[in-house]
Amino acid sequence: MIELVITVSIIAVLAALVYPSYQHAIRKAKRTEARAALLQLMQQQERFYSLHTTYVQFSADATDVEAKQFKWYSGDNPASSTYEIQGKACADSTLTDCVLITATAGGSRVGKGYDDPECQVMSLTSNGAKLPVGEKCW
Repeated sequence: MIELVITVSIIAVLAALVYPSYQHAIRKAKRTEARAALLQLMQQQERFYSLHTTYVQFSADATDVEAKQFKWYSGDNPASSTYEIQGKACADSTLTDCVLITATAGGSRVGKGYDDPECQVMSLTSNGAKLPVGEKCW
C-alpha cells in the first residue's frame, strides 16, 4: 500500500511539473495556426485586390458573396479553431488603400474556453505591419 501511495505521489509531482510546459506548447501551436491563417488570408486579399483594385471586408457575420469567400476561423473548421478572424479597412484608410486582418483568441464561435494572455489579438496589414510586435506572437 505504501508503495502505491509513493508511486501515485511521484506521478502527481511529475504531472504538476509537466503540465505548464504542455500548455505552453499548445499555445505556441495555436499561435502558429493563427499566423498561417493570417498570411493565407492576406495572400487571398492581394489576389482579390489585383483583380478588383480593392480589398474585402469580411467576418463571421458577413452576408456579401465576396466576403463569404474568406475564411473567418484559423483552423480547418470553426469547431477546431481557436482564433476568430476578420478583415476591415486600416485605421484612417479605406479598403482601396489598406486592409487589416485580425485574429482574436477564443470567443463564442471558436475556441470556447481558449485564452492566450500574450497574444490575445494578432493583426496583419496589407502594408506589412504585424501586431503585436515581438517574437512571442510573430
